[in-house]
Order: sequence, then structure tokens, then C-alpha cells
Amino acid sequence: MALALYSPGLGYYANERPKFGAMPASGSDFVTAPEISPAFGRLLAAQVSEAMERTDTREVWEFGAGTGALAEQLLGTLGDKVERYTIVDLSGSLRARQQERLAPFAHKLHWADALPDSMQGVVVGNEVLDAMPVQLLMRKKGEWFERGVVWDDAGAGFAWEDRPTALRPPLDIDGPQDYLTEIHAQGEAFVRTLGERLQRGAVFLIDYGFGEGEYYHPQRHMGTLVCHRAHRMDDNPLVDLGLKDITAHVNFTGIAVAAQEAGMDVLGYTTQAHFLINCGLLQQLERMEQGPRAMAAKLMMEHEMGELFKVIGLSRGVEPWSALGFVQGDRTHRL
Repeated sequence: MALALYSPGLGYYANERPKFGAMPASGSDFVTAPEISPAFGRLLAAQVSEAMERTDTREVWEFGAGTGALAEQLLGTLGDKVERYTIVDLSGSLRARQQERLAPFAHKLHWADALPDSMQGVVVGNEVLDAMPVQLLMRKKGEWFERGVVWDDAGAGFAWEDRPTALRPPLDIDGPQDYLTEIHAQGEAFVRTLGERLQRGAVFLIDYGFGEGEYYHPQRHMGTLVCHRAHRMDDNPLVDLGLKDITAHVNFTGIAVAAQEAGMDVLGYTTQAHFLINCGLLQQLERMEQGPRAMAAKLMMEHEMGELFKVIGLSRGVEPWSALGFVQGDRTHRL
């Protein structure tokens, strides 16, 4: 998964092909919330602004900035509250697009390839965790295996191969059925490292996923690993390498535990719908024309992005507070 997504010049996020867009005709593969409606960034800005005040910081860090749409929305809304906006992105091709789009804010912008040893500010990441490589675990006839990739000489292509492993999901999974799932060592390590290096600030991560009780439910026996290409989804990451996105849903319990292990506090965890409504979505909808209102409403609709997408808020170096985005509908107790 790491090679297919990030190999220089060849990986999905390292080549020049278009990725983000509303329709397949653009050559894109999927659409994210900031491209659906600029209301997403404006509403997230309300939470970021509050967090900057609470943490007494003036810098925003964005991981995986994509086309720069979210950065544009945040910078345009926050104005002079932001002195420095740092984008951490592994994709050189996307960086060029971000620089072009964000030219009006060039005096505030910085790009980084890796985290510094020490940092402060408010961190945001929209659909970042789902693209971090996972490990596949397969239970067959009661025995656990790690599922890896081999080259099949006979078939002249990549194939799956299972090997015995001591790795286990974080929960015992009931039932005798064969069971395929993922564990998220890299994503959790990322959050742990972020917590260790963030001296004072807050973190808001938005992605599709569940708490571990739902993630490792006995009925979720096929796992969550999927691919996206031309706005269609498939479950075979071994073909068309570098030409399609590979993602897995996020185990938000693992993210919360990793954050706490690194000294961070959990401010809240809720659905994207609740988070955006808490930040003022309904009031914004009232002021919109019909077309933009219909697009913005997708951000909260249960059958669109409202329920599957979750938001987790974290803080470090300050007293935890009742953060705006989680005042109603907080699900931290379900992690």
C-alpha cells in the first residue's frame, strides 16, 4: 500500500494524474468535502479560530492538503488570525497545484516534508488517516495470518499470500467465521508522533471510520480496504497500481488511545454532521441560494457524508475545554 500510494513518480499520490474532482469527466477519482462545498472550510474555521484562542497560537498546520481547497477556505475565513500556515504533504505534484491556488496567501504559506522536532498551533487533517498504509489480518479456521503481497510467476502479476502471525486486532472477534480486517500501526504512530512534538495546540482529524467496537464487529468480516478510481469503488488493490487510491476506514478508538499515550487530551468525537451543525451549518444554509445549499447539505446528510465521516478533536499543553464542534452529539463515550 505504501509503495502503490507514495513511490516517487509512480505512486498514486506522487504522480501527475488528477485525483480530486466532483465528476469523472474531469479525470478525477473522488471528491472530498472542501470540493463539495466551501462551507466545509468556513465552518471548520470556526472551530480552528476557537482553538487558536484557547491555545494562544497563530499557526495552522494542514496535513494532506490536496488541491488546496481547504487551505483556501480556512485562510480566507480566518484572515489575520493566522500568521503562518504550514502544509505537510508528501506529493510534489499536488504542492505545485497548491502554490498556484493559494498564491494570494503566499506570504503566510510554508511547506514541509516532515514534522519538526517541536511545534505549536492548530493541526487539521481531512481524509489523511484513511490513506495511511494498514496491515491486513485474516482469520481462517480460527488461526490468524497476516495477508501480504507476492509476485505470482505463473499468473505474471501480484497475488495475496497469508503467513502465520502473532499480530491480532485490538478486540477479540466473536464467531467461528473467517474474518478479514485491518490494523493501523502507521496511522496510530503518526498520531503518537504528532502528540510528542506538539508542545501546545489542538488537532482536528476528519475521516470515515468507527470506534473499535463497530470496526471489529463480527459482521464486518470482509474488512474495509477499498480502492477509488473514476468515482467508482473496487476491492482489488493489486491491479492498476499507482492509478487508483487505496484506503481503509479509521479505527478512531486506536487514534484516541495513541493520542492519550502521547500526552494529548480528547476534546471530543462526533459525526461530521453534528460537528458542522455545532459550528453553524444550519445558519449558513439559510443564507445560501438553492444550488449551493443543496451541495452544502450533502456534508450533513446521513446517506452522504454526515454519518460515516467522523471528527476527533485533541489538545496538548492547555487545559481541555468544551470545544465548539462537540457541544452536541459527542460520542467520546463510544470509543
